[in-house]
Amino acid sequence: MNLVDLRSDTVTRPTKEMLSAIINSKLGDDVYQDDPTANQLQEKAAELLGKEDALIVTSGTQGNLISILAQTNRGDEVIVGDMSHIYNYEAGSTMILGGTSLFPIPNNKHGSLDIYDLENAIKPDDFHKPKTKMLALENTHNMAGGKVLNLTELELITSQARELSLSLHLDGARLFNASVYLGVAPKKITSYFDSVTFCLSKGLCCPVGSLIVGNKEFIQECRRWRKILGSGMRQVGIIAAPGIVALDTMVDRLAEDHLNARFLAEGLANIRGILIDPENIQTNIVRFNLSKEYSNKSKILVSELMKNNIEIKKQLHQSGVFTLKFNNRKVPNEVVSNILAFTMLYVVIFSFGSIIMSLMGIDFMTAIGSVAATLGNVGPGIGEVGPSSTYNSIPEAGKWFLSLLMFIGRLELFTFLMIITPIFWRSN
Repeated sequence: MNLVDLRSDTVTRPTKEMLSAIINSKLGDDVYQDDPTANQLQEKAAELLGKEDALIVTSGTQGNLISILAQTNRGDEVIVGDMSHIYNYEAGSTMILGGTSLFPIPNNKHGSLDIYDLENAIKPDDFHKPKTKMLALENTHNMAGGKVLNLTELELITSQARELSLSLHLDGARLFNASVYLGVAPKKITSYFDSVTFCLSKGLCCPVGSLIVGNKEFIQECRRWRKILGSGMRQVGIIAAPGIVALDTMVDRLAEDHLNARFLAEGLANIRGILIDPENIQTNIVRFNLSKEYSNKSKILVSELMKNNIEIKKQLHQSGVFTLKFNNRKVPNEVVSNILAFTMLYVVIFSFGSIIMSLMGIDFMTAIGSVAATLGNVGPGIGEVGPSSTYNSIPEAGKWFLSLLMFIGRLELFTFLMIITPIFWRSN
C-alpha cells in the first residue's frame, strides 16, 4: 500500500540520478581532504552561496553546533528566537558540548524578531553575566509554518546586530525554499551572515548530509570541531555525490512543493473543524489547528486520513488516539475504539446486573452460574448451589434479565473474534 507521507520533508527519497551518482562517485579520504566528490560539492556550495569555503557535515543540527562552537568560547552566549530549531530541537548541544549558552527572545508569528528585544538581550560588560557574542536566525522558519524572512527584515535585524558587535549565523536548513519563494539568488540571503548551514536531506531529496559555508579561516576551525565530534568521515563522496545532483536539479523544483503545500492547505480549509488560512502558506510546511468543537475528536480525523492513505505527524497519545500492533501490523484506530466500546458496554451491563440481583437478595455470581447451567445443561454452575435449587428461586424477571446478559456476553465474544481474527490472519 502506497502512503502519501506528509510528516516532514525529511522523508523524501533520493532520485534515480542520485543513486546512480552514488554508485559512480569518485572517492578518496576526506580526512586528508582528497575525496574529489566531496571537494567538488564543497566548492559548488561555497560558490553558490557567495562564500570562500564550505564543509560537509552529517546533519543540520551538527552544522549549527559546529558553526556556533567555531565562533564562540565557553561562557559566551548566543541569542536565538524562542521558536527556533536551535533552541527547541537540538538538545541544548551548544551548552552541553561547548559551554555556550542560548538566550531566547520572542519570535513573532512570521518567525522574525523585534530589534528592541535584540537590544535588550545584550548583556553588559559584567563578570556576573555571560558575554553575548552571536545572533542566530532561521530562514525559512519551521515552527512559524515555513515562513520566510524577506530581505528588508534581514537587513534591519542583521544591521542592528552588527552595531551591537554580534557575529551572525543562519540556520538555513531550508535556505533554498526561502530563495525560491523570494525569487532571489541564495547568495543574496547568505550575504548578511558570517556562517550558514543548509540541509541536503530535506526538500532537496538527498539521503543524508548538510553543509556549512563561510570564510576559509572559519571553515578550518569547523574541520577541527567536526573531528572532535567524531565526524571525520573518510569516503564521504557517497554522501556528496547526490548533493551535487540536488544542487543541479532539485532547487528549482522546490516551487512545486510550495504549490502542492498551498493546494493541500486550500483543501484542508474546506473541511469543517480545521482552522487554516491558505494565504499564510509560503513554502512547503503546512500547519493547522482544530476548532474547539473538534479538538477532542482529533482521533476521528487521524482515522479518516489513514483510510485515504494519508499519514500525519501527530502525538497520538496526547490526542486520545489509541493504536495497537499485532505482529508489527497496526490496528486501525476505529477498530480499537470499537473493542473498547464493546468492553465498556459489557462492564456497565454486568455491574448493573449485579446491583439488581443484590436488591433482590440474590447472590449475582451464583445466580448467573445457575442460569448458565440450566439453560446450557453444562453442570452445577459457578456458585456453590446447583441449578435446581437456585434457578427455581430466581424471579421470572431476574431469569429474563440474566438470560439477556448471557446473550449479550456471547454476542460480545463473537464480535470481538470477528474483529480480531482478520487482523491476525492478515498479519500472518
